[in-house]
Amino acid sequence: MHIEFWGAAQNVTGSMHLVQTNGKRVLLDCGLFQGRRAESNERNKIFPFDPASINAVILSHAHIDHSGNLPNLIKQGYSGPIYCTPATRDLCEIMLMDSGYLHERDAEFLNKKKNKNHEPPIEPLYTYEDAIKTIPYLKGISYEKEFPIGRNIKCKFTDAGHILGSASIVLTVSNKGKKTKIGFSGDIGRWGMPIVRDPVSMGKINVLMMEGTYGGKLHDPPENMKEQLLSTMSRTIERGGKIIVPAFSVGRTQDLAYTLHLLFEEGKLPRIPIYIDSPLAVNATEIFKKHPECFDSETFLHISQHNDPFGFAQLKYIRSVEESKKLNEKTEPAMIISAAGMCEAGRILHHLANNIENPRNTILIVGYCAEHTLGKRLVDQASEVRIYGKYYQRRAEVIVHNSFSAHADHNELLRYSSFYKPDELEKIILVHGDIDRLNSLKEGLSEKGYSSIEIPARGDKIII
Repeated sequence: MHIEFWGAAQNVTGSMHLVQTNGKRVLLDCGLFQGRRAESNERNKIFPFDPASINAVILSHAHIDHSGNLPNLIKQGYSGPIYCTPATRDLCEIMLMDSGYLHERDAEFLNKKKNKNHEPPIEPLYTYEDAIKTIPYLKGISYEKEFPIGRNIKCKFTDAGHILGSASIVLTVSNKGKKTKIGFSGDIGRWGMPIVRDPVSMGKINVLMMEGTYGGKLHDPPENMKEQLLSTMSRTIERGGKIIVPAFSVGRTQDLAYTLHLLFEEGKLPRIPIYIDSPLAVNATEIFKKHPECFDSETFLHISQHNDPFGFAQLKYIRSVEESKKLNEKTEPAMIISAAGMCEAGRILHHLANNIENPRNTILIVGYCAEHTLGKRLVDQASEVRIYGKYYQRRAEVIVHNSFSAHADHNELLRYSSFYKPDELEKIILVHGDIDRLNSLKEGLSEKGYSSIEIPARGDKIII
């Protein structure tokens, strides 16, 4: 039995790991690689294996860097099941269709330029229709329910506490009378975050594949979320500005809406309008409402005793392009939450272009931004940025609130590792992190007594 690492190996995007055992090939995640355009196009279009040879896909959660290349996998010949939790299935339905639509629009935009330069047109990675064809392959399986995925291979999902429906994956492989349990953490959430439950143990396992996005880094605690948000908003409102928030449509947007609801309910914030300008976020919020079984006890109790926290009076959901454009005509203080979180596509680019040069405004970053993205350049306080081919002076204040991060920080990753005893683990494999972050996590794990820790690069193979 061995594992090949084809994405999120010494980086944080394009999660994709291939397990081969008992004559079966099982793919853990099938995410989009996000980075420089040329590299992204090549990695996403060309699989390092024959998609038709894969027997099953198991999905940790719905974020596009974990699920976003599924339509392309099917387009190139995969015909088996895609196992995930019910909430992940419902989220993928809307997220993959949105992704297909964006790929089509992106190709149209680029082809206009190519046509002017008399260059051959490009095809989108996949289309909206390709995404629709993917939906029937998604098979929703509840947490803690073991199910077969092939001869002598069983699988179980446990709650990873990252976003709605996120899962850690346990593969139990039987071979010649021996059982080996491989645990893939997926993206690990944090303790004490709103809405979703805390991460839980996968039980006794032999091999731990663990994410390390924030190895060596610490977040502000989740209990600081409200006060940090209040401080940033109050300061911006006082100077008559807008708060522009690039936020992932699934997870971060709902956390923000819930926290804003609590602040308004406590009478701490002026009643300025809050706009969620993302059709995907609107649809995702409806799916959140359909899956209260994923909520933590505090959120479940609050929702049962109060009005809908995702639909309070100041919160306005924007669907149409026309409504979105009108937001840039408004001059009064307001908050605009729009996708995408790394500022690489979507309506957020228009809001940034219209607001980044105004020093009264604030750009609030609430999530991870990978290298070579516009979001990362903003995090780094770049004085000039390029949006849609035009350069803008960055005069707006840029604030980063990592208390909103849905990823475990260094100490929380070590807390997660403590679910598993050092003398029971044969191997730890660190993925989903830049190499310096993974090395920091490896050092922390070693200090806790864990040994045989490996950090594979893309294309590496580890024998179990």
